[in-house]
Amino acid sequence: MALKSTVYKAELSIADMDRGYYRDHALTLARHPSENDERLMVRLLAFALNAHDALSFGNGLASNDEPDLWRKDLTGRIEQWIDVGQPDERLVRKACGRADTVLVVSFGRSARQWWTRSEPTLAQIDNLTVLHLPDEVPAAMARLAQRNMRLQCTIQDRQAWLGDGTGETVAVEPLVWKAARPGR
Repeated sequence: MALKSTVYKAELSIADMDRGYYRDHALTLARHPSENDERLMVRLLAFALNAHDALSFGNGLASNDEPDLWRKDLTGRIEQWIDVGQPDERLVRKACGRADTVLVVSFGRSARQWWTRSEPTLAQIDNLTVLHLPDEVPAAMARLAQRNMRLQCTIQDRQAWLGDGTGETVAVEPLVWKAARPGR
């Protein structure tokens, strides 16, 4: 018998001063059986950093044809594709051909090895951005994970603070390993 995803609910208040985006989101996240709390919370952070009314969670781990998050326009064109972790280089190139912009949010002990191996090819792609979360950040965010969460995310000067309102706050300053070229 196949294991089922676990449903997490998050009330996320976002104050993104860099983009002038201030909204509350009621989110439902399906945690794949092979996913841990760190990866779940990195997906939630990726949502907060790129929040938009049309941004939604994809099938991620359950499908190679869908990202962890994506934003489509009204015609179905993919405006933004977001993957977390260390996606296969071939899948990243395919996503870059399908979407206007692609973002990879890498994390974990093997992320540096993944980037060292993938950078020669991925560095040539104009519409790709690769961010990396320092090793301590996903573990700290995982401590905020609950089946029902109320979180606040404040973003200013490309730094984020994710908190649960009880005094537990995680500071996040993603490292830019690769930025999309201007005009993308």
